[in-house]
Amino acid sequence: MTENSQAQPAANPELPTQYAPAEVEGKLYERWVERGYFEADEKSGKPPYTIVIPPPNVTGSLHLGHAFEHTIIDALTRRKRMQGYETLWQPGMDHAGIATQNVVERELAKEGKSRHDLGRTDFVERVWQWKEESGGQISGQMRRLGDGVAWSRERFTMDEGLSAAVQTIFKRLFDDGLIYRAERIINWCPRCLTAISDIEVEYQDDNGELVSITYGDGDETLVVATTRAETMLGDTAVAVHPDDARYTHLVGRRIKLPLTDRTIPVVADEHVDPEFGTGAVKVTPAHDPNDFEIGRRHDLPNITVMDERAVITVPGPFQGLDRFEARSTIVAALRAEGRIVAEKRPYVHSVGHCSRCKTTVEPRLSLQWWVKVGPLAKAAGDAVRDGRVTIHPKEMESRYFAWIDNLNDWNISRQLWWGHRIPVWHGPNGETVAVGPNDEPPTGEGWSQDTDVLDTWFSSGLWPFSTLGWPEQTPSLEKFYPNSVLVTGYDILFFWVARMMMFGLYAMDGTPPFHTIALHGMVRDEHGKKMSKTFGNVVNPLDWMDKYGADAVRFTLARGANPGVDVPIGEDWVQGSRNFANKIWNATRFAMMNGATVEGPLPDAAQMSATDRWILSRLNETVAQVDALYEDYQFAKLSDALFHFAWDEVFDWYVELSKTTFFAGGEQAKVSGRVLGEVLDVTLRLLHPIVPFVTETLWTTLTGKESVVVADWPADSGFRDQAAEREIEHLQQVVTEVRRFRADQGLQPGQKVPGRLDLSATPLAAHEAAIRQLLRLQEEGDAFQATATLPVAGATVALDLSGTIDVPAERKRLTKDRDAAEKEKQQATAKLGNEAFLAKAPDNVVDKIRGRLAKAEADIERLTAQLAALPEG
Repeated sequence: MTENSQAQPAANPELPTQYAPAEVEGKLYERWVERGYFEADEKSGKPPYTIVIPPPNVTGSLHLGHAFEHTIIDALTRRKRMQGYETLWQPGMDHAGIATQNVVERELAKEGKSRHDLGRTDFVERVWQWKEESGGQISGQMRRLGDGVAWSRERFTMDEGLSAAVQTIFKRLFDDGLIYRAERIINWCPRCLTAISDIEVEYQDDNGELVSITYGDGDETLVVATTRAETMLGDTAVAVHPDDARYTHLVGRRIKLPLTDRTIPVVADEHVDPEFGTGAVKVTPAHDPNDFEIGRRHDLPNITVMDERAVITVPGPFQGLDRFEARSTIVAALRAEGRIVAEKRPYVHSVGHCSRCKTTVEPRLSLQWWVKVGPLAKAAGDAVRDGRVTIHPKEMESRYFAWIDNLNDWNISRQLWWGHRIPVWHGPNGETVAVGPNDEPPTGEGWSQDTDVLDTWFSSGLWPFSTLGWPEQTPSLEKFYPNSVLVTGYDILFFWVARMMMFGLYAMDGTPPFHTIALHGMVRDEHGKKMSKTFGNVVNPLDWMDKYGADAVRFTLARGANPGVDVPIGEDWVQGSRNFANKIWNATRFAMMNGATVEGPLPDAAQMSATDRWILSRLNETVAQVDALYEDYQFAKLSDALFHFAWDEVFDWYVELSKTTFFAGGEQAKVSGRVLGEVLDVTLRLLHPIVPFVTETLWTTLTGKESVVVADWPADSGFRDQAAEREIEHLQQVVTEVRRFRADQGLQPGQKVPGRLDLSATPLAAHEAAIRQLLRLQEEGDAFQATATLPVAGATVALDLSGTIDVPAERKRLTKDRDAAEKEKQQATAKLGNEAFLAKAPDNVVDKIRGRLAKAEADIERLTAQLAALPEG
């Protein structure tokens, strides 16, 4: 467990009486950055350990989800750095096409302008200006949290190098026939005025209407039902199932489309479910993805009835109406003609909304650019199936396969101005030329670049290798690719992870972008509810850091981080973590004032007391346990193990047990002082990745060395002493039982009472002074009267409680409690003895009753012992 970083001149051993996070955190972080601790050297001979930051939007600010994810990543990289790895945590930000353009357009609107007033070139320049002045505030917030990123390597998804990477992979995919342009139904946001991908659509139940409309006249009529009556203006057919006898006579005929001067055919298509509704469906190929496919099979025309803002464009009485105004107006017109045969309001159904602005999405036929994902998705699925990439926790694999194995072609074009402009030039005679970063685009009359930009996820999908200099074969790429692990939320498994898998395998000759995908859950409020501005439960982590310190926020988040599971968090828990940081501070300060030292080697075990050997044995067991939990990404469990070891075993037991030794002085005090120094040294290093600030202050003061950031990660020395562990466990049992009795008698924790100890039947004789100290027992004295005698784990503890308790009242209280426990035991026993009950009751109910029985029996035993210990009277 020795630490091999170069020793510095001894630090000032004085520590302030209280820990004040605000006074140390900022200074410590800047010192770490100035000394280059977080930078990565591709020339070093150390093994690499690489993690990329999930690039936050340039428009964003640090929320609890970021703080949670960053805490996990920072803990992983800090530990690996201490283990001797050349560690790179790659920082950067995403240009966030739609979100950023929306922000700047709102700023322009305040000036009474639109982007069209500026034109494309000036508007893009305005966005860059906004980015430099206002974007990226999250970087400062990351410093507040303590993120150990390599700031000199910070990247932006639209910087020069990443732009070259985007152009390169686009051209390769285009040349390989994996990028094409075609008319398809896409998700269109009438507010953002762009296409959005399927995974950017959020579905929610909305109150709508379902109207049933008669199409045709006379004998040639049928009824269709729709929630989007306005789209009937674009109907080009009615479809029925080929085997539906109700409509066989109409298939192939043309019927009147209401409110228009058109007739449309009735077609037979197996897509139609004859059992649903009337068995007849209206077909609007330009405004519904299923209808589009029916239209392709039957060679139907595509009629677009709305513009980009979802305003009706069909000449006639509805032209110029918003889609929702048109809906009600068209239904009224149909009602006036007697064509409405049924109306259902409200009709609750699932409706897609833009994930950014919450506007109802409109399916729309549009000419767009697409990635043919078939071969890319297969490679991404195979990489997990054959073990080259591990998804953690494993149960998340099924979600990954369900998505990647059924992936549709990816719409990558967006009708925006901010973003990577598609590197394709169109010629006067329909020519299409993809241009790489080193190619000269075609020139001459009639040639122009495509006006669309690429989906933001296209460039962020290159993040694990574009940030390392790809397509150039840089030393950084050679050293740090593939990434060791990707830490991200399960919510963007489809948005981002799948894209990186496809692009990494394609661009890097079959080498996946990371070895492990570690998925975490979402941060929720203390009641388990999703954090949302609508619910009013959103927390700014900076507010908590201001009140309690960054370490308290980090420890709270880490302690809730079970793999793939959502994390509830409340301010009370942060307060508890602040108390833990204070406990570490106060206990370390006390220990250093009472002889804790790291000078020289550890004494031989023969020189140590059982208490010393016990804590060193527990220390090594904790090191081994924490290491195993880190490798399994079990942050909640490892944080809990560290909490209980530090607070319970080190501070509440070892430090307290050692006080009598320290106060006595002599050689044994020196031995225990060295052991305590070792325990603190290792414990602070174990805690450092999660609570870096308080541990840095304490560890450098304790050791006089440079920084815990570059200290060695503790190793399990193999030292175990089971006999010492059993001995101290025996002592803990004695102390705990007597403390419980004292509390039951209403004694204050610090209240001293006369007491007699008989440890002759135990191996605890050497601990009598410590036990007396822990139990607040005074010497007997001549007037000692044993009013309570407790046989505990082989020891006998006699207490003189005369004058401290009302014996009759206490006997009455304990008797009442025991009677209640007896009644509980009888009821539980009766239920568990009832065969009919056991045959019908669920297992969890039976288990609960068994638990009640066990508790009742334990309570009876405890209360009986307490009554026996009371004096007569």
